Amino acid sequence: MILMADGIDVVAEAANGGQAVEAVRRTRPDVVLMDIRMPEMDGLEATRRIVGGVEQDPSAAGPRIIMLTTFDLDDLVYAALSAGASGFLLKDVTAEHLVAAVRMVRTGDALLAPTITRRLVERHARTSPAPGLHRDLAALTPRELEVLRLLAQGLSNTELAARLHLSEATVKTHVGRILAKLQLRDRAQAVVAAYETGLVSARVS
Repeated sequence: MILMADGIDVVAEAANGGQAVEAVRRTRPDVVLMDIRMPEMDGLEATRRIVGGVEQDPSAAGPRIIMLTTFDLDDLVYAALSAGASGFLLKDVTAEHLVAAVRMVRTGDALLAPTITRRLVERHARTSPAPGLHRDLAALTPRELEVLRLLAQGLSNTELAARLHLSEATVKTHVGRILAKLQLRDRAQAVVAAYETGLVSARVS
Protein backbone atom coordinates (compact mmCIF):
# COMPACT_ATOMS: atom_id res chain seq x y z
CA MET A 1 0.00 0.00 0.00
CA ILE A 2 1.49 3.34 -1.05
CA LEU A 3 0.19 6.26 0.96
CA MET A 4 0.41 9.61 -0.82
CA ALA A 5 -0.78 12.81 0.81
CA ASP A 6 0.52 16.27 1.57
CA GLY A 7 2.75 16.22 4.62
CA ILE A 8 3.10 12.42 4.67
CA ASP A 9 6.25 10.79 3.30
CA VAL A 10 6.66 7.03 2.87
CA VAL A 11 10.18 6.29 4.08
CA ALA A 12 10.18 2.48 3.79
CA GLU A 13 8.15 -0.61 2.87
CA ALA A 14 8.43 -4.17 4.14
CA ALA A 15 7.18 -7.58 3.02
CA ASN A 16 7.25 -9.22 6.45
CA GLY A 17 7.60 -8.42 10.14
CA GLY A 18 11.35 -8.87 10.23
CA GLN A 19 11.83 -6.37 7.44
CA ALA A 20 9.43 -4.00 9.20
CA VAL A 21 11.47 -4.10 12.43
CA GLU A 22 14.68 -3.43 10.52
CA ALA A 23 13.08 -0.62 8.51
CA VAL A 24 11.89 1.08 11.70
CA ARG A 25 15.36 0.86 13.21
CA ARG A 26 16.89 2.31 10.05
CA THR A 27 14.44 5.09 9.23
CA ARG A 28 12.78 5.92 12.60
CA PRO A 29 9.35 6.82 11.17
CA ASP A 30 6.65 8.65 13.10
CA VAL A 31 3.90 6.16 12.17
CA VAL A 32 3.98 2.51 11.06
CA LEU A 33 1.15 0.82 9.14
CA MET A 34 1.53 -2.81 10.20
CA ASP A 35 -0.27 -5.77 8.65
CA ILE A 36 -1.29 -8.04 11.52
CA ARG A 37 -0.81 -11.19 9.40
CA MET A 38 2.48 -11.51 7.50
CA PRO A 39 4.85 -14.36 6.56
CA GLU A 40 7.92 -15.27 8.67
CA MET A 41 7.10 -12.79 11.45
CA ASP A 42 3.57 -11.47 12.01
CA GLY A 43 2.62 -7.92 12.90
CA LEU A 44 2.13 -8.79 16.57
CA GLU A 45 5.69 -9.99 17.08
CA ALA A 46 7.04 -7.12 14.99
CA THR A 47 5.14 -4.64 17.17
CA ARG A 48 6.52 -6.24 20.33
CA ARG A 49 10.06 -5.96 19.01
CA ILE A 50 9.64 -2.36 17.89
CA VAL A 51 8.12 -1.28 21.20
CA GLY A 52 10.67 -3.35 23.14
CA GLY A 53 13.51 -1.70 21.26
CA VAL A 54 12.21 1.73 22.18
CA GLU A 55 11.91 0.74 25.85
CA GLN A 56 15.55 -0.39 25.84
CA ASP A 57 16.65 2.88 24.25
CA PRO A 58 14.51 5.69 25.71
CA SER A 59 16.46 8.28 23.71
CA ALA A 60 14.93 6.88 20.51
CA ALA A 61 11.43 8.22 19.99
CA GLY A 62 9.24 5.27 19.06
CA PRO A 63 6.74 5.28 16.22
CA ARG A 64 2.98 5.03 16.61
CA ILE A 65 1.83 1.71 15.18
CA ILE A 66 -1.48 1.24 13.35
CA MET A 67 -2.47 -2.39 12.81
CA LEU A 68 -4.25 -3.30 9.57
CA THR A 69 -6.56 -6.31 9.78
CA THR A 70 -9.11 -8.03 7.54
CA PHE A 71 -11.63 -8.71 10.30
CA ASP A 72 -12.74 -6.27 12.98
CA LEU A 73 -12.63 -8.96 15.68
CA ASP A 74 -9.33 -10.59 14.75
CA ASP A 75 -8.13 -12.31 17.95
CA LEU A 76 -4.67 -10.82 17.47
CA VAL A 77 -5.87 -7.22 17.57
CA TYR A 78 -6.38 -7.14 21.33
CA ALA A 79 -2.92 -8.61 21.83
CA ALA A 80 -1.52 -6.03 19.42
CA LEU A 81 -3.01 -3.16 21.43
CA SER A 82 -1.59 -4.67 24.59
CA ALA A 83 1.80 -5.03 22.91
CA GLY A 84 1.92 -1.32 22.17
CA ALA A 85 -0.02 -0.67 18.97
CA SER A 86 -1.82 2.67 19.02
CA GLY A 87 -4.90 1.42 17.21
CA PHE A 88 -6.11 -0.51 14.20
CA LEU A 89 -8.02 -0.20 10.97
CA LEU A 90 -9.70 -2.59 8.56
CA LYS A 91 -7.83 -3.18 5.31
CA ASP A 92 -10.77 -1.94 3.25
CA VAL A 93 -10.50 1.53 4.81
CA THR A 94 -10.78 4.41 2.33
CA ALA A 95 -7.69 6.40 1.39
CA GLU A 96 -9.16 9.51 3.02
CA HIS A 97 -9.83 7.67 6.28
CA LEU A 98 -6.35 6.15 6.26
CA VAL A 99 -4.69 9.53 5.82
CA ALA A 100 -6.83 10.99 8.60
CA ALA A 101 -5.96 8.03 10.85
CA VAL A 102 -2.22 8.47 10.29
CA ARG A 103 -2.47 12.13 11.20
CA MET A 104 -4.64 11.42 14.25
CA VAL A 105 -2.40 8.72 15.69
CA ARG A 106 0.68 10.85 15.04
CA THR A 107 -0.67 13.46 17.45
CA GLY A 108 -2.02 10.88 19.91
CA ASP A 109 -5.30 12.78 19.94
CA ALA A 110 -7.73 9.87 19.53
CA LEU A 111 -7.93 6.10 19.59
CA LEU A 112 -8.57 4.74 16.10
CA ALA A 113 -11.82 2.94 15.28
CA PRO A 114 -13.11 3.42 18.85
CA THR A 115 -16.36 1.47 18.50
CA ILE A 116 -14.63 -1.59 17.02
CA THR A 117 -11.77 -1.41 19.49
CA ARG A 118 -14.15 -1.08 22.43
CA ARG A 119 -16.16 -4.12 21.28
CA LEU A 120 -13.01 -6.18 20.92
CA VAL A 121 -11.66 -5.15 24.33
CA GLU A 122 -15.02 -6.01 25.91
CA ARG A 123 -14.77 -9.45 24.36
CA HIS A 124 -11.23 -10.25 25.47
CA ALA A 125 -10.39 -8.17 28.54
CA ARG A 126 -11.47 -10.74 31.12
CA THR A 127 -9.97 -13.78 29.43
CA SER A 128 -6.74 -12.38 28.00
CA PRO A 129 -5.07 -10.11 30.58
CA ALA A 130 -2.37 -7.89 29.12
CA PRO A 131 1.02 -8.22 30.83
CA GLY A 132 2.74 -5.14 32.11
CA LEU A 133 -0.25 -2.83 32.41
CA HIS A 134 -0.45 -0.85 35.64
CA ARG A 135 -3.57 -2.00 37.50
CA ASP A 136 -3.59 0.43 40.42
CA LEU A 137 -5.91 3.36 39.77
CA ALA A 138 -5.50 4.81 43.27
CA ALA A 139 -3.08 7.43 41.99
CA LEU A 140 -5.77 9.03 39.81
CA THR A 141 -7.94 11.89 41.00
CA PRO A 142 -11.74 11.62 40.73
CA ARG A 143 -11.64 13.85 37.63
CA GLU A 144 -8.92 11.71 36.03
CA LEU A 145 -10.94 8.57 36.71
CA GLU A 146 -13.91 10.22 35.00
CA VAL A 147 -11.79 11.16 32.00
CA LEU A 148 -10.37 7.62 31.76
CA ARG A 149 -13.86 6.10 31.96
CA LEU A 150 -15.09 8.27 29.08
CA LEU A 151 -11.88 7.78 27.11
CA ALA A 152 -12.47 4.02 27.30
CA GLN A 153 -15.85 4.56 25.67
CA GLY A 154 -14.09 5.92 22.59
CA LEU A 155 -14.57 9.66 23.10
CA SER A 156 -12.09 12.00 21.44
CA ASN A 157 -10.59 14.99 23.23
CA THR A 158 -13.18 17.25 21.61
CA GLU A 159 -16.03 15.01 22.79
CA LEU A 160 -14.51 14.73 26.25
CA ALA A 161 -14.25 18.50 26.50
CA ALA A 162 -17.91 18.93 25.52
CA ARG A 163 -19.12 16.21 27.89
CA LEU A 164 -17.16 17.53 30.88
CA HIS A 165 -17.53 21.23 30.06
CA LEU A 166 -13.75 21.67 29.93
CA SER A 167 -11.37 23.14 27.38
CA GLU A 168 -9.56 20.73 25.05
CA ALA A 169 -6.26 21.91 26.54
CA THR A 170 -7.45 20.87 30.01
CA VAL A 171 -8.58 17.50 28.69
CA LYS A 172 -5.18 16.92 27.07
CA THR A 173 -3.54 17.73 30.40
CA HIS A 174 -5.75 15.20 32.20
CA VAL A 175 -5.03 12.51 29.58
CA GLY A 176 -1.30 13.17 29.81
CA ARG A 177 -1.36 12.84 33.59
CA ILE A 178 -3.34 9.59 33.38
CA LEU A 179 -0.80 8.07 31.00
CA ALA A 180 2.11 9.21 33.18
CA LYS A 181 0.61 7.99 36.46
CA LEU A 182 -0.35 4.58 35.06
CA GLN A 183 2.88 4.26 33.07
CA LEU A 184 1.00 3.72 29.83
CA ARG A 185 2.32 4.42 26.36
CA ASP A 186 -0.79 5.95 24.80
CA ARG A 187 -4.58 6.13 24.74
CA ALA A 188 -4.91 2.62 23.31
CA GLN A 189 -3.29 1.09 26.36
CA ALA A 190 -5.36 3.39 28.58
CA VAL A 191 -8.53 1.85 27.11
CA VAL A 192 -7.21 -1.67 27.74
CA ALA A 193 -6.28 -0.71 31.32
CA ALA A 194 -9.72 0.78 31.97
CA TYR A 195 -11.38 -2.53 31.10
CA GLU A 196 -8.84 -4.76 32.81
CA THR A 197 -9.01 -2.85 36.09
CA GLY A 198 -12.80 -3.01 36.05
CA LEU A 199 -13.20 0.76 35.80
CA VAL A 200 -15.37 0.08 32.76
CA SER A 201 -17.47 -3.08 32.73
CA ALA A 202 -16.80 -5.65 30.03
CA ARG A 203 -19.97 -6.97 28.43
CA VAL A 204 -19.58 -10.01 26.21
CA SER A 205 -22.18 -10.15 23.48
